[in-house]
This record gives sequence, structure tokens and C-alpha cells, in this order.
Amino acid sequence: MSSSDHAADPGRPRDASRRDDLEALSRALLAITEQTATREVLQMIVESARSLVRSEYAALGLPDERGRFAEFYASGISPEQWQAIGPLPRAHGLLSVMMAQARPYRAEDVQADPRFSGWPAAHPPMRGFLGVPIVDRGEIMGAIYVANGPDAPVFGDEDERLLGILAAHAAIALTRARMFERDRELTLVAERARIARDLHDAVAQKLFSLRLTVGAAEALTVKGDRDRAHEQFARVKELAGSALDELRAVVTELRPPAVREDGLVPALRKHVAVISRAHPVRVRFTSDCDGRCELPGEVEDVVFRVAQEALHNALRHAEPGRVDVDLSTSDHEVVLVVADDGKGFDGDPARDGGHHLGLASMHERARQAGGRLRVDSRPGAGTTLRLEVPHE
Repeated sequence: MSSSDHAADPGRPRDASRRDDLEALSRALLAITEQTATREVLQMIVESARSLVRSEYAALGLPDERGRFAEFYASGISPEQWQAIGPLPRAHGLLSVMMAQARPYRAEDVQADPRFSGWPAAHPPMRGFLGVPIVDRGEIMGAIYVANGPDAPVFGDEDERLLGILAAHAAIALTRARMFERDRELTLVAERARIARDLHDAVAQKLFSLRLTVGAAEALTVKGDRDRAHEQFARVKELAGSALDELRAVVTELRPPAVREDGLVPALRKHVAVISRAHPVRVRFTSDCDGRCELPGEVEDVVFRVAQEALHNALRHAEPGRVDVDLSTSDHEVVLVVADDGKGFDGDPARDGGHHLGLASMHERARQAGGRLRVDSRPGAGTTLRLEVPHE
């Protein structure tokens, strides 16, 4: 008998209890399919799993390319408990089993399992355990975990069945959410290209006109024609103001996509995924944050912008076969490293011209954030960019 059966009113018919389960499942699935943002979908799945089998705790983990947790969501644990528990789990013990095998796992006492590797002291006690993988066409996308049923010491067949249905629909919802995010990123990439064209067509032409007008004003000044020179300088002022307005409009459109909504690591992971699909280059992203970098918003914006520009420079100019993006954090500093095996370059990376304008912009972003940027490159030996930004 399942914990769902135990939780039912003993005076009610079994069919009525089953109808309650099906109605709860139907509500959960409808709620999930109404969401579009990945974070909202995942949290809704966790809440639905906990409600569906009436467990005390529920969680959902998604693996990264190394089999560790890229993202982890939970229900039943308070913010104060999260803070006391500390960093996210790194797919150890039983949690990692679901990341490697596409079949459910049940335990009457999770702590008695030989693969149990312990929890932080602040972790709430858990006994009964059920884990169900989220699988799509043979790919393990993640896993749903529930712990501590309402009465039974172990979750039953009906709990596993219900959670399996939820996991199957979760795979569909998660794929749908990822497609939505990918489409949004692709739209932003296309929009970036459009803005670049607008920048060239509008601002570059105005700056070219500005340069010619300054030259004409200087020549008239030398000739002593002060009235006509004054007219030209007035035109310079007008052109400069117009170019500034154009630049402000462009900058407004180039805000980092979803960094503040999703967080730095998910935003970078999605951006790298989009870049990988758009270019025949192996682009790899790694991070020690496991999806929960507690960084100030302005620091996240700077790091994302530099990573975005560094990737753009590498793919456009370096002709690499591989680009590695690594993000690491400590209590006081975040470090971003973007390394490629491309053709590299020689000389001053901050000088004007070519893609070095992008490097100069990244140096300025680092400076404004109180950090520093170091670029190491040699012809034929690739380029490594290292950004270090302090934070409170």
C-alpha cells in the first residue's frame, strides 16, 4: 500500500481516493504547462511532486556536463534551513544514482543505504525515499526526489506510478521550457546582429561626418574665416549630440538577457548552448557555483558581458577549434576565464582597430567594477582572458 493510500480518509472508497490523486496530478500538469521560464517550471514540478505523494520534502536536480548538479530545486526546506545547510549537493551518494541510471529507486531508510554518504549537520532528517528519473528519448534530464511520506515508512507502487507520470510530463515541460529559452536566446543573438548593423549604418556615418566637419572647421579657422568656422563647429555639436542619442538607444537594447531573472550561471550556460549550436566549434562551460552564485547584480552583469564579448571575439576572429569558459567564485572574488586554441594575436590588446576595440571595452568594464582583466595571447598559441572582480 502506498503512502497515498495511507493518507486517504479510511472511511472513503478507494475509487474516491484515486480520483483525488488523478485530480491532483491533472492540476499539477496543467500548472506546469502554463509556465514558460525554466526556473518556474522546475520549481512548479518540485511543489507538485511533494503535493502529489504528500511527502514532507521534495527536490529536483539537473546534471551538468560533468554529472554534477547544474541546478537544484527543493520544497519543504525553509530559507533559514538552506542557509544553515550551505552549498548545493554535488550529486553524491544516492542523489547521483538518479543521474546515471534511468530507473526509479526506493528506500525505507535512505540513511541505511550503503551508498549514503552523509548530509550536513543542519540537513533535516529523512528516512523514506523515492527517486524517479526525468528521461527524454533515452537522455536523463534530471531526477525528482521525495522523502518522508505522511505515514508509511516507505513509498509504495502507487507513489512511484504517480511520480513517474509527473516525471514523464516534466520531461515534456522541461523540453518545452528549454526550447522557449533557446528561441529567446537565438532571437537575442539575431537582435545583436541587427543592432550591430544599425550601429554601423547610423552612428558610424555620423561619426564620419563629424570627422569631416571638424576638418573643415579647422581649415576655415586657419584661413581666418571665423563666421563659416563657427557654422561648422555648430554642426559638429549637432552631429555629436545626434551620435550620442543613437549610442544611448543601442546601449538600452543591449541589456544582458535574463541574467537577473535566471542568475549568472544559468544565463551563461544557456548562452554557451546557443553559441555551440550556431558555430562548428566546441564550446564548454564549467563552474563551481552549481547554479547558485550569490553575487551582486552589477557584478553578474559585468561578468556576463565580458564572457559574451570574449566568446564573440574568439569565434569571430580566432578561428578556434575549442573555447573553454570557466567561472569560479570565492567569498570575496569571482573569476572568469575564457580560453581558446585559435590563432592568437600579438601587440597591445587595448589598441584601436579590429576586435581589440572589444578588448578595450572589456578592460573598461573590469575597471568600472573595481576588478582587472588580463589577456594573454601569442600568434598561433591561442588566447586566454582572465577577469577578476571583487564582491562583498
